Amino acid sequence: MGRSYCLSSLSPNIKERQDYSCGVFDGRGRMVAMAPHIPLHLGSMPAAARNVLGLGPFKRGDVIILNDPYLSGTHLPDVTMVAPVFVEGGVEPAFFTVSRGHQADIGGSTPGSMGAARELYQEGLIIPPVRLYDGGDLVEDVRSVILANVRTPEERWGDLRAQAAAHAIGDERLQGQVSRFGLETCWQKMSELMDYTERMTRLAI
Repeated sequence: MGRSYCLSSLSPNIKERQDYSCGVFDGRGRMVAMAPHIPLHLGSMPAAARNVLGLGPFKRGDVIILNDPYLSGTHLPDVTMVAPVFVEGGVEPAFFTVSRGHQADIGGSTPGSMGAARELYQEGLIIPPVRLYDGGDLVEDVRSVILANVRTPEERWGDLRAQAAAHAIGDERLQGQVSRFGLETCWQKMSELMDYTERMTRLAI
């Protein structure tokens, strides 16, 4: 996911600075794994996933977008996307893929959206959890609202499209794992990985 996102983006912020993160979550919204992109995102991406679960029921091809820091952590330029992954004809998501990328501009009073704001509304556009793609179809109204509030809409849309496309890669890779090992085995190994992480964290503390 991360490699696809990086290579497909337009802005130096993603392509060169690589200020983004991607992770895999189970069907309950618990983080299973995250690549070592930006460790700062590690603590807040699970909150974003949990706050998206209430938007169900989900369909294959849904992509939820948000950046409200009270729901997803960090700050407004960090735009998060969450997508469900369905396997074996299931009616509920077996997994979720989650990504976060620092947009070079999200509106607000200062170009780059990193000025000396004294309140959230001065920082830029606040996006609550909404569908950017609904069943694989672009929700044009959401796209239009976002791009009307940023200074470089073409570059912003290029980065957002790359981010959404990375979820298709994540979906494909997870489908491959399920085809190879079976859904129950994948769930079991994910649970074991989370249990192991908890044990090692407790030992370190």
